[in-house]
Amino acid sequence: MYFVNEEQIGSRLAFLQRLAETARELAVRWQDGDAVLALAQERALHLAIEGVTDVGSLLIDAFILRDASSYEDIVDILRGEGAFDPDTAGQLLDLVKLRRPLVQDYTSWDASGLHALTLRLPELLPRFVEQVRAFMAKELGGS
Repeated sequence: MYFVNEEQIGSRLAFLQRLAETARELAVRWQDGDAVLALAQERALHLAIEGVTDVGSLLIDAFILRDASSYEDIVDILRGEGAFDPDTAGQLLDLVKLRRPLVQDYTSWDASGLHALTLRLPELLPRFVEQVRAFMAKELGGS
């Protein structure tokens, strides 16, 4: 019997849905050179990474019983388990690879333009949420 913290996963998935809308609004308002928007973009990308990897870690702990060695490994493990399709996995890998530049190399982060992943978040995050929910239902015997 699995222990799945569905409440914790659900709250993070709901947050990622709201973050997708925030990223959409950020892209609409974007103006090159606006320092506040640049910082908002960095935070949105960072929160997307943390949310995706938090959910991924919770799923791994609940169903797979194998420790991930990195943020990228979280995505790879779940892709291997069929939690999401290859296109989603590829975009998630691109996203989590931004973590180091955002949190360690922030002084050299290029904040001059709208990052391509910011434009993808409004579609990527809801797709991630949908595929995680389907994976959980399958693993818990719901479908």
